[in-house]
Amino acid sequence: EIGPLATGGSSPHVAAMTRLSIGDLSRATGVKATTIRWYEGEGLLPTPGRSEGGHRAYSEAHLGRLGFIRHARELGFPMAAIRALLDLADHPERDCGTAHRVATVQIATIDAKIRQLQALRAELDRLAAACEGGRAAECRILEVLADHAHGHCASTAHGGRGDGFGGQ
Repeated sequence: EIGPLATGGSSPHVAAMTRLSIGDLSRATGVKATTIRWYEGEGLLPTPGRSEGGHRAYSEAHLGRLGFIRHARELGFPMAAIRALLDLADHPERDCGTAHRVATVQIATIDAKIRQLQALRAELDRLAAACEGGRAAECRILEVLADHAHGHCASTAHGGRGDGFGGQ
């Protein structure tokens, strides 16, 4: 059963319905049906009842909970954090210190990503400034990208993994 999570944000035409198909729920929240089923499988969204025809039949509580999950995903929270926040929302008598800790961890994660993006931007600015046009054979950007041993992309300072691939 779904806990006391608020269903704020429901549109009036959805509020009049008592049961929603997975397609209705998908359209109401903007979450794909496959993702809804995945959330069910992960235990984030309780398994809905079934219609007489055997189709999933979602409630207003499912709509509210899925909206909560979607909003948390939009804010970049990882699934473990969303699980903790849902658990807290399901137990309104608990202290909200967990929510504060989860939010501050997410802020720190975002700040680290911003620093990485700023370093990437600075590196790209430097490369672009070194390229004054002309022939591709003399292009500094192409030269740096082709030089896998130059060390710049191996730097964790601008988002690299430190292994020369530069990804995360």
